[in-house]
Amino acid sequence: MREDVAHHEWSIDQREIDRHVARRGREHAYVRLDPRTTALVVVDVVPFFVEESAYVRGILPKVNRLAGALRAEGGTVAWVVPRTTAPSPVTREFFGDRVAELYSQSGGAGAPRERLWRGLDVDPADVVVDKSGPSAFFPGTCDLHDLLAARAIATLVVTGTVTNVCVESTVRDASALGYRVVLVADGCAAVRDRDHDATLHVVYRSFGDVRATDDVLALIQAGGLEPGHADVL
Repeated sequence: MREDVAHHEWSIDQREIDRHVARRGREHAYVRLDPRTTALVVVDVVPFFVEESAYVRGILPKVNRLAGALRAEGGTVAWVVPRTTAPSPVTREFFGDRVAELYSQSGGAGAPRERLWRGLDVDPADVVVDKSGPSAFFPGTCDLHDLLAARAIATLVVTGTVTNVCVESTVRDASALGYRVVLVADGCAAVRDRDHDATLHVVYRSFGDVRATDDVLALIQAGGLEPGHADVL
């Protein structure tokens, strides 16, 4: 495996920030995070993506930091991997046979826990599931929603890859289910900066908050109110 890493040069347009400040009086939607009702959701960090992408390799330390911090404060860590399934006729028609077969095998073989990238900080008590579609929350494709509901999870901190495919699909469906969603801007990886930024803008505008790793860690460690903000929730 190549050892080089890369990091997205990401940003949110000031006009989007100004729009939310005008609407709700603050830049970020969620200024309070209860670790006990929060889950870190890590999407598709498996060898297929890690070995091929310097951007994915670049997010690994941040994912591990978030997992360790949230776990230490009583939160839940959930790892999601692609399920190995035969390509559907529609998938074959859309991608072509070769790419459809490649994507269908991207999750690897074995139990879900065995398919995760070996350098991830996975605890025996963590939730590990697989999914048969892009989203970890689309009905009938993954058990994650039921598992998190049983733990009374209200807030999701989402990381992983690919930002504008499975991560964005997961965030959109999580928002539709009523979760408070925080997308970690420097904890996700896409193929190009512009693809990555497109998702950040879509999410920030309509589906959830967008924060940097250090901001999320500060919220986790505070266990409640973000320093410098009034309690608005």
